[in-house]
Amino acid sequence: MKTPLLTSVALLAVSLGLYGQGAKPKGPLAGEKTLTGVVTDSMCGASHMAKDKSPAECTRMCVKQGQKYALVVGKKDVYTLEGHEAELDKLAGQRVTVQGKLSGETLTVSSVTPAKTKTKS
Repeated sequence: MKTPLLTSVALLAVSLGLYGQGAKPKGPLAGEKTLTGVVTDSMCGASHMAKDKSPAECTRMCVKQGQKYALVVGKKDVYTLEGHEAELDKLAGQRVTVQGKLSGETLTVSSVTPAKTKTKS
C-alpha cells in the first residue's frame, strides 16, 4: 500500500515532468521555430535605403554601422536575428531557412542554411 506522501511525491514528479528527462526530443527542440525568408538588417527590413547598393551590400553596410541582422518573412514580418553573424554575413540578401528560439520578434539562431529553391514541374 502506498503512503499518501509517496503518492504526493509521485504526482508532483509527473506534474513537473521529471519522468523521462533522459529522453532526447525528436525533431526540432522544444520552443524551436523554423522560418524561411530573406536575410536583411533591422533598419532597412524589406526596403533597402542605399539604392546604389545591392541588398547584400546594404545589409552588410548597415550591420557594420551597428544594426542587427534580420529576417524578412513574407511581405511584412521582420525578425531580429541573434547569433551566427559570420554565416548571416555570407548569406546577406539571400533567401534562407533559419532555425532557432523565437522570443517576441527576436530569433536566437541555432542554424541557418540557404533555402531550397522551388522547382517548377
